[in-house]
Amino acid sequence: MNHSPLAVVHEEARIGLNVTIEPFAVIEKDVEIGDNCHIYPHATILNGARIGHDCRIFPGAVIAGIPQDLKFAGEITTAEIGNRTTIRECATVNRGTASKERTIVGNDCLIMAYSHIAHDCRLNDHIIIGNATQLAGEVDIDDYAIVSGGSLVHQFTRISKHVMIQGGSRIGKDIPPYTLIGRDPIVYCGINIVGLRRRGFTNDQVFLIQDIYRTLYTRGLNNSDALRAIENEYESGEERDLILDFIKTSKRGIVRGSIDEL
Repeated sequence: MNHSPLAVVHEEARIGLNVTIEPFAVIEKDVEIGDNCHIYPHATILNGARIGHDCRIFPGAVIAGIPQDLKFAGEITTAEIGNRTTIRECATVNRGTASKERTIVGNDCLIMAYSHIAHDCRLNDHIIIGNATQLAGEVDIDDYAIVSGGSLVHQFTRISKHVMIQGGSRIGKDIPPYTLIGRDPIVYCGINIVGLRRRGFTNDQVFLIQDIYRTLYTRGLNNSDALRAIENEYESGEERDLILDFIKTSKRGIVRGSIDEL
């Protein structure tokens, strides 16, 4: 371990092999940090932090601060960071509450500067959170989603897989998979073709996803009729079933379609 004498590291913190801890970083007692991590100057790793291997925590970042939730009563909870994830300058990841007990940021994520991940959020893998984006409590984000800079995400919102959200968005509805979301107020602007191509989706898969969303958003059907049409007109498969399941289980309702397309 490359541990600066100017860092404050509790003797009972569990630190892996080949971890670099730079001057003025603070690491409290109930902390676990995996192998090959780099903790930059002035990063603060508080009780309840669980950090995987090969992570980078940049200056000013705070991991496992207590929740900004008045219902929090001091319960023992965690903030868990997956492997190969980067937390940039002054980003904050709060611990969970009694509701879910854990805040989770998965593997291979990039949490950019000044962003906030509130209590009990669950971020899966390969997610990018842009600069100064703010996630309220209990937000769920699935694999490969990108929430661009300066966005505000309402509590309990769900953002599905392979989504791309425009910077500065105010997100209060659930965002279904594969979609491109933008404008103000936010609307469905098409599917995330560039992201899908980069991740190896075939032409047939892309065309199928486009057709399903045309049925949902451009045929003038209400959601119930659109879902029935999708079930009847398209064979069961990973893409169709993910879209249907997400919409059927949405509690906040999904983002509306562009008025230009209706």
